[in-house]
Amino acid sequence: MSLFLISRSLRLGVRRSSSSVSLLLSNAFSTNSLRQTPPCSIMGVSANEHGGLGRLGVAYANHEPPVTELDKMIPLELVFKEYDDEKTLTIGASHGWVATLKEDGILRLQDDFNPVASDANPKRIPLPPLVTLPHCQTNIITNVSMSSSRPEDDEDCVVAVKFLGPQLSFCKPAGGQSKPPEWTNIKIENPCFFSSRVMYSEKDNMFRIPGAGGHLIGSWDPCNPSDDPKLHKVVFQNLPKHLRMATRQLMDSCFTSEHLVESRPTGETFLVKQYKKTAKNEDGVSILKTEFLLVLKLDEEGNAVYTQDMGDLNMFLSMSEPFCVTASSFPGHGMYANKIYIYDYDDMGVVCLDNIPFQFYSVSGPHRVPYQIPPQDIEN
Repeated sequence: MSLFLISRSLRLGVRRSSSSVSLLLSNAFSTNSLRQTPPCSIMGVSANEHGGLGRLGVAYANHEPPVTELDKMIPLELVFKEYDDEKTLTIGASHGWVATLKEDGILRLQDDFNPVASDANPKRIPLPPLVTLPHCQTNIITNVSMSSSRPEDDEDCVVAVKFLGPQLSFCKPAGGQSKPPEWTNIKIENPCFFSSRVMYSEKDNMFRIPGAGGHLIGSWDPCNPSDDPKLHKVVFQNLPKHLRMATRQLMDSCFTSEHLVESRPTGETFLVKQYKKTAKNEDGVSILKTEFLLVLKLDEEGNAVYTQDMGDLNMFLSMSEPFCVTASSFPGHGMYANKIYIYDYDDMGVVCLDNIPFQFYSVSGPHRVPYQIPPQDIEN
């Protein structure tokens, strides 16, 4: 059975894995003490399976061919609306968990897109009904972030949901001290955070949001979130002066978004400014296509220092919470250092940071579930 690619314009080979775990064990060991899957992108699902299920297709960052069809079965409703009677929306992903929202207003955490999670006993974690603060909305969700990869049993795990506008909500899925889970809702006053994405900093044990433009970062304590966040001013330094005039004019004409990305292997934090411009895909539909990236490394003094060198790191930007891995930990084809892998609804591609102006080899969307999954521990 062929794999229906979410990236329908992607002309890639497909390999059928008789066992996803055996494939990982033979090709994708981390050099760390724990065996882990390499980072991967969710590429599609095979259709026409019985019981409303299809086989998951992924693209491992260090594998050839690019698309591997696993034995893992997932609900077709997560990808195809025609199979969905409850209007399921996938609204974000973090730590390999995808967050979904149905008509009943209940946000659920699911492990279907985790390539090594069990499909015989999939995990479904419903959270309490969303609460909408006055003059806010909870229908449009910017993204989801989690402080732990074990929301089912880690009482300290906190889920943060950023809505378009002023509302930011927190919940402990496992409850805590015998209390059922409940939402803690924050109303952000500063409008520079209204369209931004939330991320969790393991280094600082804080949820953080970059303001529009990247000159201000707000931080919230996951254990005691407050309407009055800790604000941190960012000073840009060493901005590139060698860019051609055409590149500068292009940047000025683009839509800009900011991403805070923490490298847990190295303890570094990056501020990434992503520049997009309207373009046409092969069907003539208007999309937002990435044209340029500006990567700045945050230092201890609060400066954002421009860099073209992330060392051995690779960065992954998608509709999931962004993450970094060390390239040398996952040897294989194409896993070279200092790259940024981009995957969103409109385009998909790879940027080599040491090439300025860079060539972004993208594949136009639409991509239905543009999520990248960080390394997952392989159970014995």
